[in-house]
Order: sequence, then structure tokens, then C-alpha cells
Amino acid sequence: METLSKKHTSPKSLDLIAVNSIRFLSIDAVQKANSGHPGLPLGAAPMAYTLWTRFLKHNPNNPKWFNRDRFVLSAGHGSMLLYSLLHLTGYDVSLDEIKHFRQWGSITPGHPERGLTPGVETTTGPLGQGFANGVGMAIAEAYLAARYNKPGFDVIDHFTYGLVSDGDMMEGVAAEAASLAGHLKLGKLIYLYDSNQITLSSATPVTYTEDYAKRFEAYGWQVLTVEDGNNIESIDSAITNAQREGEKPSLIIVKTHIGFGSPNKQDTCAAHGSPLGKEEVKLTKENLGWPVEPDFLIPEEALSHFRKAVEQGGKMEEEWNSRLATYENKYTDLAKELNNLIGGKTDKGWETSIPALLPDSKGVATRVSSGKVMQIIGKALPGFIGGSGDLNSSTHTELKDAGNFESPFMAVGDMQGSAGGGWNYAGRNLQFGVREHGMASISNGMAAHGGIIPFCSTFLTFSDYMRPAIRLSALMELKVIYVFTHDSIGLGEDGPTHQPIEHLAALRAIPRLIVIRPADANEVIEAWRTAIEAPNAPVALVLSRQEVPTLDRGIFASAEGLRRGAYVLSDAPGNNPELILMASGSEVHLIVEAGKELTQKGISVRLVSMPSWELFEEQTPEYKNSVLPTSGQAKIAVEAGVSQGWATYTGEKGCVIGIKTFGASAPGEVVMREYGFTAKNICERALDLLKKK
Repeated sequence: METLSKKHTSPKSLDLIAVNSIRFLSIDAVQKANSGHPGLPLGAAPMAYTLWTRFLKHNPNNPKWFNRDRFVLSAGHGSMLLYSLLHLTGYDVSLDEIKHFRQWGSITPGHPERGLTPGVETTTGPLGQGFANGVGMAIAEAYLAARYNKPGFDVIDHFTYGLVSDGDMMEGVAAEAASLAGHLKLGKLIYLYDSNQITLSSATPVTYTEDYAKRFEAYGWQVLTVEDGNNIESIDSAITNAQREGEKPSLIIVKTHIGFGSPNKQDTCAAHGSPLGKEEVKLTKENLGWPVEPDFLIPEEALSHFRKAVEQGGKMEEEWNSRLATYENKYTDLAKELNNLIGGKTDKGWETSIPALLPDSKGVATRVSSGKVMQIIGKALPGFIGGSGDLNSSTHTELKDAGNFESPFMAVGDMQGSAGGGWNYAGRNLQFGVREHGMASISNGMAAHGGIIPFCSTFLTFSDYMRPAIRLSALMELKVIYVFTHDSIGLGEDGPTHQPIEHLAALRAIPRLIVIRPADANEVIEAWRTAIEAPNAPVALVLSRQEVPTLDRGIFASAEGLRRGAYVLSDAPGNNPELILMASGSEVHLIVEAGKELTQKGISVRLVSMPSWELFEEQTPEYKNSVLPTSGQAKIAVEAGVSQGWATYTGEKGCVIGIKTFGASAPGEVVMREYGFTAKNICERALDLLKKK
């Protein structure tokens, strides 16, 4: 490798060489790919360099070291900045991978992806998501520290840093998360704001003119400003001040120039999302005193400087391991508990605490039975933490006597809550407020941090507010449990604004998301078992507001069949039905009633509970055919939502009793009746279908 300076490089010039190494490694990769975002790396390299070489606690040889600082590139379009830092500091991201930026099979995709690239903490790119993820990481750190740290043993002690952009700051999800972070006084959350005043299609004054510094001060953040984004010492001083602020998250506004150094594109939209072009890359290198050739130049002194992170990180982890070993000897039970959380292990003892529920013709709403199961899980699994969008009493998701997660710096005299256990960071009930999108994204951050099984809850119709974050939890294979209640028109009088119609289909359309809609209290138990045990997958539990009968499992098959997605509840004589009725959730009891009536008419009927398409599709072809044979039986599916997707299981000659319009305001049983969700209508449709067959 070429050397740009003399052997004895001064600290100031070495800093500049190192910063420019980040800049030109990044824009060379973007240019070679002929795709990407060169503007952010050119402008933000000094702040990223300062953070990564002077402050960030990490170990490139072990990206999963648990007590590392977390770094979130919320401005995920600037991914080459992160890949350059990872390569330069010694992560397993080779120069060949840098050269294959945005190419098929590379670990350097267009936007950072958790689980693909070593050192990438969370998948970012959809703006605002990383901002909220970082809040979740800071919450996870605060909870684990409050629960496990002891005097002289700060076994959980790290910062969460982020680099955010103008676009991030405009997104509503960032506003939701920032508001909650300020309220919770997350003092170990520090964001560097790359304030270059340029977005993809315009300068920010066209769309973004509020005083964002005052906005964040109003949220309860400490706001610091660095006037010159190239001034490393000013950036250093600001980060130092942010670390010292223990009671507020910090936003460091760093005023930068997008595309810094580019003679023709600096401070323009053209620098944002397109390669500079070969000639402009050449001019930029000349302008900043960098050799035009070769591409992908990394000066030896810069690489040596960056690679100190390997030795330093190893020492920091070694010191932590030693401290943890001493902690284990003194606090054996706590240490075992913490190590289980770090390793993602769950004590299955909680399962034996859940009794099978007796038959009950009246039954109970599945949201209520879910709440009872959650109390048992909460007592057994210390990493089980979460809350709702201001709906605890409706979604039944409050963990009793587990305390509320609130800042110990808060004046709590005027606070109200029923969780018990006090107000501190060791509380396990998160009061998200009416912030559904932020709630889901924060939950992703908690899961990405590790040591936590987060849950969050709201009404099913409001899953629309959460969809971008749910999609990302599925993309990242994060273990987040979404508890959606009020799952159909059966909720009644609140009317069409609150009655979900298309939402089940929309959730089922997300790859890797496991959607479960249990039929009764015993299926709820199995649904929760599945959710807790599901490896590397988010789960959406879809629950009723209205009461549903608890089926007699002495007559019907065991609810354990839920784990296979669909199962035969009861079958025709000889297991040879002429009609198969299938349903999910609260409609299962309707096909049970209809099945009785049809059997009395001499029709052989199989009843199938189908709570989870995703789990069913994981089964063998033999099992699937044993439940829903492809032979000539007539098939009817019943679900209080759009029929989209059910034809896969009913076949061309089957039919679906669903909904093609929005709901209506009336008592739930009336709405269900008027929309055809009755045993009588199912029987009539079945008889018509059998006649046609």
C-alpha cells in the first residue's frame, strides 16, 4: 500500500489521512458499483472517525461482545461509511467485499442489514427506523443494568450511539421515539446529527424549517452544536459532554457539507444518491490532496491507526470477562440469569405452570386468556418486557407487580399506574403512550440489543401504523412478539374505524412473520408457547375482544395441534369427509356449531382449526394433505376478514365466507350476524356447495 506522508506523521495530519481514507474508500466503492450514496460519507467521515477511534467501545474480533457500545447508522443510505469503518477497524469485511458493494452475494448491500454484515447492529434505510431502534437499545441497556449491576460490578455499562440525517429527523417515527426517550431520560443515548441541509430532491428549507434544536430541547434532550463538521476536536468535545450528561439523551448537531470536497456537487442534491462520476471523483481527490490512482487506496499509517481497535477491543472484552467471572462468584443466581438472557436461553419451567382449561360454553375473550398466560411468563422470564400503545386495560398486557420502566430521575408524585413495583429502570412495563409506530421500532431495537424478549400491543386495526417496523423485524428475524387484540368486526360498537378487515391478510403477506389467531383459551396457551420458543422470528398474536367458547378437548383434538398451524379438530367417520369446514380464531366455534347441524343432516364433516398459515406451510406435504387433502372434498373457509389467500386451501371449487367491505357500528353479535357469520349461513352455503359438486 502507498504511504501518503512521512514515517513520523503528526496526530493532526494522521487524523486527516484517516478521515480521507474513509471518504475515498467509500466513494471508490460507490463509483465501482455505479450505484449508491457518496454524499454522506464525504461529509460525515470526520464525526464517524472521531466516534469510532476515540470513543466507541467495541471488539472487531467479536462483534457480538455483549457489553459493546451499539452504533446505529440510521441514515442507512450512507452504508459505505459504515462498511469502510468496519473494514478499516478490523471486522471481517474484506477489501474484496468493499469492492463488491451492492453486488449479488456480497455482504455489503445497498443499505446495512443485520445478520449479514459483521458489526451491523440493525437493518436501516427506511428513514427514522434506526433512530427508534437506538432508543430501544438504550432501554434494553438501562433495564439490564438496573437489574444486574451491583456496587463495584457494572457488568452492563455501555452507550448507544447513532448517526442520523435530515431525513431521519423529518420522519414521524423518529419524533415518537425522541419524545419517549426524552421522557425516560435515557442519558446513555447519543446521536450525531449530520445536518447538511440537503435531501434527495431539495434543500431542507423547502420542507423543513422548524427549530429542531428547540424541538429536541422540548422533548427533554441535551442539544449540542458543532459548527464545523470537519473540526475533530470540537466533535470530540461534544461527545465528551454528551457522555457526562447522565439524565438526558444527547443530540449533537454537526453542521456538515454533503459531498464535501466535490468541486461541482458539494452542497447539492446531486451528491446524495448517485455516484459522483469518474471525472468528479478525480477532481474530488485532487481537491482534497489524495492520489487519483490507485482506487481503494488505504495508506499504511491510516490502516495501522484504525486497526488499534482490534487490540484495544480485545483488552476491553477481556477485562469485562474477568469482571463478569468475579461477579458470577459473588452473585451466582443473578449471573446465571444474566448469562441465560445473553445466550437467548429460556427456562421452560414456566410451561408447567399453565393448566389446561376446562370446557366452557360461554368461554372468555382470547385477549383475556392471553393476559393470564402473560402473567405466568412474566414471572418466569426476566427478559420478557414490553407494553402497549396506551391500551393496557384493553389488551390485557400489563405485567402485574413488575413495575413500570421509568427513569429513576423522575418526580413520580403525579404519576398514576397499576403495575406496582415502583418507577425505575428495573420495571418491566413500558408505557409507550399513543406511539404505535415508535413502539414497534423501539421493540425492534430492544430485541436487536439482546437479552430481551420484547412484546408490544395495540388493536389489530392499528397494526397499519406499525407495518414498516413489523416488516423490518421480519427482515432481521428479530424475536418481537406483537399482541393484537380487537381482531374483527366482532368488537362491535366502535365501528369500522376500529374493526379490522384487511389486516390479517396484510400481516400474512410479510415473509417470516408468524401470524397466529387462536380459537380459544387452550389455543392461546399453545400460541404463547410457540411465540416464546420461535427461533429468530417475530410473532403476531391476533386475539378477540368478544368471548369465545373454550372447546371440550375430550371431544375435540388437543390444542397442541396449533403448533402445526392447522389441525383436525374432529373428523367424519372413517376419516373420509365429504365436506371440510376450516376457520381461524373466533370463527372456529361457528364451524363447530355448523358441523353439528350438518352431521344431523347426514353430511360427513371434518372440522379444521387453522390458526397459522405460516406454521402450516412449514409442515411436511404428508401432514398438510392429511389435514386438507387435495382430493375432491368440498371445502369452506370462514374468517371475519377479507378472503384473500384462502383459495389456496379451499381450492377452485371451494368457497370462503369473508368480508368484502368495511364494518359497521352495532353490538358485536349483531354485526357478525348481519355479515353472515352464523352457523345457519355456513350450513346454507355448505348445502349449496355440495349441490354444485
